[in-house]
Amino acid sequence: MDTEPLLASTPHRHASSTASGSIADLGEAEEFLRQFYAEQPEQPVPFAVRLGQVVAEVDTTGTYRHTSEELAFGARVAWRNSSRCIGRAYWNSLRVLDRRDVTTPEDIHRDLCEHLRRATNAGRIRPVISIFAPDTPERPAPRVWNDQLIRYGGYRRQDGTVLGDAAYVDFTNVVREMGWLAPQGPFDVLPLVIETADDKPQLFEVPSDLIREVAITHPDQPRISNLGLRWYAVPAISNMRLRIGGIDYPLAPFNGWYMGTEIGARNLVDEDRFNLLPTVAACLGLDTSRETTLWRDRALVELNVAVLHSFTAAGITISDHHTESRLFLNHLAREERNGRTVSVDWSWIVPPISGGITPVFHRYYDEVEQRPNFYLDDDARARSRGQCPYAH
Repeated sequence: MDTEPLLASTPHRHASSTASGSIADLGEAEEFLRQFYAEQPEQPVPFAVRLGQVVAEVDTTGTYRHTSEELAFGARVAWRNSSRCIGRAYWNSLRVLDRRDVTTPEDIHRDLCEHLRRATNAGRIRPVISIFAPDTPERPAPRVWNDQLIRYGGYRRQDGTVLGDAAYVDFTNVVREMGWLAPQGPFDVLPLVIETADDKPQLFEVPSDLIREVAITHPDQPRISNLGLRWYAVPAISNMRLRIGGIDYPLAPFNGWYMGTEIGARNLVDEDRFNLLPTVAACLGLDTSRETTLWRDRALVELNVAVLHSFTAAGITISDHHTESRLFLNHLAREERNGRTVSVDWSWIVPPISGGITPVFHRYYDEVEQRPNFYLDDDARARSRGQCPYAH
């Protein structure tokens, strides 16, 4: 295989345009194909022939179609390259569902439901990604406004407090304006908002039989058990753009399984989320009159004990931050032995509880741009927070 880039003189010849119709970047396409053939050399079509096919297709249409093998490899490597993910040791186990030929909102909804069904796997959570049609010069890709396939709504009361998830008050208001009949409880699963080029955004409910939830109980603190807390089993991120070889896939929901601190030290605790730390402290009878009692720390630990206990008791896959920290360093060492750089965002890899006693805390990391990868765009972030994504 050639070692010099064949398209180095024209890397921006087909650089990406706006999200309304992206043109494939040939420089990125060649870079990706070289990586694909280097890591998976046993291909039926030689590299030079395949690159020629891609160049001809882009010259004719402005884009090209990945083979199924290229698509699966690109999705897995995108996970491997995700600098904010501590669970990348499992990157090669990602199940890739090719949904590029699905076009209607109804069919997209059907396949999103199938994603949840396969990912949940009766509690033995499987890493899954569903990849829908990409942006092309002729047709923008479909999108889901929600940032995860399952999220809880939030309702602002007259006194300014929030029932439910405070981060999704605005999004909840938007879907209510679109016609959602909100139950107005603390754990109401929001409907999906699916947008395609041919239809206005439409609401679709997530079927209740696909929403596997875990009641949060504590092994020896009954007052925490009596709070009526719960959380869903599958964290399927649905608004990040997957970019492979110069092509953007804005709808490519993917999931692993939860690390306990994501729920017990962030989702249920952050002040702009469920803000439950004072409530848990009260259940434990802690003195909250001053910080020196470390009531926050004590309440945080017990809530995380409850989360891990509850998922385990329910037979739902979950991991703790100490185990994942060790596994991540093993992954990093394995990748370095294979001659690959592991890009790491320290602020995301170090767990939000007991960071200093995990092994990932005590070292430096490289943080570099690597492709393929996942990206969160401003318009996707705006949609997921109930803000208008369109310029006025």
